[in-house]
Amino acid sequence: MHINLPKNALHWIDIAKGFLETTMPWEVEAEMNEGKIPEDIDKKHRQMAIDLGLSSMDIPKELGGRALSNLEQVCVWEVLGRSTNALSWCFSEPQAWMLEACNEEQIKEYILPLMDGSRHECYAITEAESGSQLDVSATAKKVEGGYVLNGEKWFVTGANHADFFFVQAVIEAENEKVGDAMFFLDMGEEGIEHVRTPLFSHTFDSHHPIYKFNDVFIPEKNRIGSESDGMSYSLAWFRRERLMIAARCCGAAARLIEEATEFAKSRQVKDGFLAEQQAIQFMLADSVTELWAARLMLYETAEAHDRGDDMKALHYRCSAVKLFASEMANKVADRVVQIFGGRGYMREFAAERFYRELRVDRIWEGTSEIQRLILARGLLKKGLKDL
Repeated sequence: MHINLPKNALHWIDIAKGFLETTMPWEVEAEMNEGKIPEDIDKKHRQMAIDLGLSSMDIPKELGGRALSNLEQVCVWEVLGRSTNALSWCFSEPQAWMLEACNEEQIKEYILPLMDGSRHECYAITEAESGSQLDVSATAKKVEGGYVLNGEKWFVTGANHADFFFVQAVIEAENEKVGDAMFFLDMGEEGIEHVRTPLFSHTFDSHHPIYKFNDVFIPEKNRIGSESDGMSYSLAWFRRERLMIAARCCGAAARLIEEATEFAKSRQVKDGFLAEQQAIQFMLADSVTELWAARLMLYETAEAHDRGDDMKALHYRCSAVKLFASEMANKVADRVVQIFGGRGYMREFAAERFYRELRVDRIWEGTSEIQRLILARGLLKKGLKDL
């Protein structure tokens, strides 16, 4: 499935492959130990990612980053998507939108330290009743010198490793909504309550806890942008996350297809090898076709960002590629479990782990249904030529 890519993208693919070769041997041990690997190994992987530049891909060179294009970044995350148990999530990664949103002091205190691993972030955006609709009810009441935060946030991914939140809230003044904003909030501040950490289908060491914020004071200097910019920053984050989810889904599907093909070629059945059965060939052929389509969508959407295409059109395209790639990867995972048979249901096999892990990609950062709504509304409002 050859697609012509620029030389620098191929260079970063090789870098990502080197990192993957180091982390992948720990997949099964992580699976059998609630996502954990030995602390010294985890620390080694984290430092390797930082040294290779994986934690600074989206940051300009003048700030110490690698200034990769969006195409180069999706190529990296496509490779890293081949690993299970979130072993490739061992590093924090600042994003370019943060530099646009934050002032110089915030960039120095919160954003740049993400590159060297001295700080770790998590996102407190989703709420129990809002989900993909982003109907935020947490409030930040204006007081002298800052804001008082109240509310509850769900699925705060990576909070068990983080030392600060990006938290979104509705701004209130005199009991009326006057805007919405995003804030920096340091862990350990008075009034932050860890409610619980639910168990999920995947066994990642990056957890998704629930937090309550009870009269938590946030100083004025920790507000990101103006009192009306919170949602625009969240949308910028969603665009990038949807694109990178699509990249990881493509990497996962590629590995699944490769492993299923090798297994089918070596698995003997009554009438020869499993790969000789037409039913199996059809499963593999459909999987290859869908993966190819998803990869073409992925690369074109990344290049559209690099070209500076219309922002609204980019928003629609990120929804489209996230929708198609996540649905594709789940169909591939289902077929591959079937091809492996009983082995496909064993946790020591990547087929079983991906079958569980990929399911969430149709949910987080906007469900498949939300992506369809975004696309349909764009079509009705702008027409097909402007999507």
